[in-house]
Amino acid sequence: MAMFSVSPLKEDELLARMARLGIREEDLEETFVRSSGPGGQHVNKTATAVALTHRPSGVTVRCQKTRSQAMNRFYARRILLDKIERQRLGEQSAEQQRIEKVRRQKRRRSRRARAKMLEDKRRQAGKKAMRGPVRPGETN
Repeated sequence: MAMFSVSPLKEDELLARMARLGIREEDLEETFVRSSGPGGQHVNKTATAVALTHRPSGVTVRCQKTRSQAMNRFYARRILLDKIERQRLGEQSAEQQRIEKVRRQKRRRSRRARAKMLEDKRRQAGKKAMRGPVRPGETN
């Protein structure tokens, strides 16, 4: 019998990944809480959000991606595995790398903008210097 309402292939991949990381189902503490946000009466009256804690590592995740409790259980395990994997490997996630890349691009962009602004100021200062009062005896 399937634990989650996903295809058997996806469920097998999840269980294989859990085994590879050495995470047992007994190590997980799962609680169901009410979701928040859009979804209306269904969300407000049923506990579809899943809070999942891996006791040995202390990593906790909360998932309310869908209105289905079974799907949220699946997604919560996926998110938990991602977190534990990143923690163990010490690597930055793809999301963090993307954020850093955007930060670097913005730094470069602001440097270019600052250089352009200073050049405009110099050009304007040159124009203003030409606007000085006319002195007697000076000809252009």
